[in-house]
Amino acid sequence: MLPVEKAREYAQFLVERAQAAGADAADAVYIGSESQSVQVRFGELEHVDRSEGEEMGLRVFVGQQSASVASSDFSNEALDELVGRAIAMAREAPEDSYAGLAPAELLASGPFPDVESEDRSADNPEALRGRALAAERAALAVTGVTNSSGGSAGTSASTMALATSTGFSGASRSTGHSCSVSVVAGEGATMQRDSAWHGSRHLEDLDAPEQIGRLAGDRAVSKLNPQKPKAGRYPILFDPRVAGSILTHFAAAISGGAVARKASFLLDKLGEQIFADGIRIVDDPLRLRGLRSRQFDGEGLPVRGTDLVSGGILRTWTAESASARQLGIQPTGHAVRGASGAPGAGPSNLFIEAGSRSRDDLFAAFPEAILVTELIGQGINYVTGDYSRGAAGFMIRGGEIAEPVAEITIASNLLDMFATLEPATDLEFRRGIDAPTLLIPEMAVAAA
Repeated sequence: MLPVEKAREYAQFLVERAQAAGADAADAVYIGSESQSVQVRFGELEHVDRSEGEEMGLRVFVGQQSASVASSDFSNEALDELVGRAIAMAREAPEDSYAGLAPAELLASGPFPDVESEDRSADNPEALRGRALAAERAALAVTGVTNSSGGSAGTSASTMALATSTGFSGASRSTGHSCSVSVVAGEGATMQRDSAWHGSRHLEDLDAPEQIGRLAGDRAVSKLNPQKPKAGRYPILFDPRVAGSILTHFAAAISGGAVARKASFLLDKLGEQIFADGIRIVDDPLRLRGLRSRQFDGEGLPVRGTDLVSGGILRTWTAESASARQLGIQPTGHAVRGASGAPGAGPSNLFIEAGSRSRDDLFAAFPEAILVTELIGQGINYVTGDYSRGAAGFMIRGGEIAEPVAEITIASNLLDMFATLEPATDLEFRRGIDAPTLLIPEMAVAAA
């Protein structure tokens, strides 16, 4: 993996070669990564893995025709071939009046904000092994846990560099640390499996492995002897483990590409109230040590915290330059990209602001409700908003968690869910897309 400054220079050099070869405009991206992980099972080392990879991507424009190519070979001969192939492909591509680089006058300029995404401390395999073992020991010590699928710990680092022929040049580096464990509770046909995981940019922010292990064990044991509730309509509470999925669906529906294709159930909702009055949904790319923080977007535009929803009103789409042109708006600084292909639009650190009632208050608000801790399948229609997913969790009675439930399906429409949704106060920033416990006052429930 190249050092940050060298990666930036490579991207800039590739853009210059493309222009010299006849491209009217170009951008190039370098993505490099390295990782190592250790897996253990029943106290024995099971697997050690180390991987490295790097790739250069080039996008060229000849008039309104464009093409994207990528290579992991950085030799001069390979890069010359890459440039030639990209330009030849562009000349054969259909014209697209919306394609193009981000407007030069909107580009970010350094120095870029420091989001503390890099931890310079390093883990060796022995430290990773110790963390994985500690997590598994803690999980196996929970009464009722009968088997282990293993514990793991890992560390990673990545570098991303972007250069454009319109004058942008920047690079960033990020690191990650993680620990997880998965165990089984019970015997025979009644066995239940669950897990726990935590990841952070800096090692000092990572949960203790013993905490992760105990959580995995407790989760598995709590799922023993699940029941099936009667079919009907119930208040549904989404545990923070799965509540972020509601925000993921929201983010997909407000992306400029989906809106431009008329493939979003929120197509005509910009500026309208789609949530309750007090709901605020924020995208914050500059959160210090955030798992999805970034210093600039995938087209070189500056990034900033944005209220996507405030007062329950949908305030903006998230758009990269191509979909922004199609929609007649300015790009919003939400471009995301890989080494190949054109940028799309997506969120960074996305969260829904905490509400005024606690999780316990929401539990106690109804005589009977269902707490969902696991979602299965992807039954979402983004054109209509229809929502249907398999689920598992717990019954809530008299404000208390009762028996586990499994093999159920929950269904509604995302517009109805958004309109009635209420967040609890238990918001924590742990996943990059974060939500507290979310209450949907009524959804259809069927037993499989």
